[in-house]
Amino acid sequence: MTKKLNKPLLVVEDSNEDFKMLQRLMRRLAVQNPIYRCTNGDEVLDLLYQEKSSQNPNSIPTPSVILLDLNLPGIDGRDILERLKQDISLKKIPIVVFTTSSNPKDIEFCYQKGANGYLVKPMDAQELQKTVQAFVDYWLESNTVPPGD
Repeated sequence: MTKKLNKPLLVVEDSNEDFKMLQRLMRRLAVQNPIYRCTNGDEVLDLLYQEKSSQNPNSIPTPSVILLDLNLPGIDGRDILERLKQDISLKKIPIVVFTTSSNPKDIEFCYQKGANGYLVKPMDAQELQKTVQAFVDYWLESNTVPPGD
């Protein structure tokens, strides 16, 4: 379990308010993983493809999981999900959609395109804390991912 503590979490969230709330909850839950943030789809692609290229000082280790908002400026979360799951070198990274959309069409689309989980952001602070706790317990502590390339 301690090996997972240094694996980064990539949060793709355009709302500063939502990201700050998520950070506070992660701190409260004593999450030790480095948390990286992208605010739009272009940043995600740049970061992950930059990471794969040679000797880049701005690169990050492959994320242990990506927490992906669907509604993003520019390339939206649906496109990001589809692109990453079609890429042979990135498709093993678990992607958990974390969005306000409870639309059954969005849920169906995301699972069809390879999402590993789908969490609806609750508006209630206590419910949000429970949801983030469940995410941390499973994806950052319990889940085992395939070894990286």
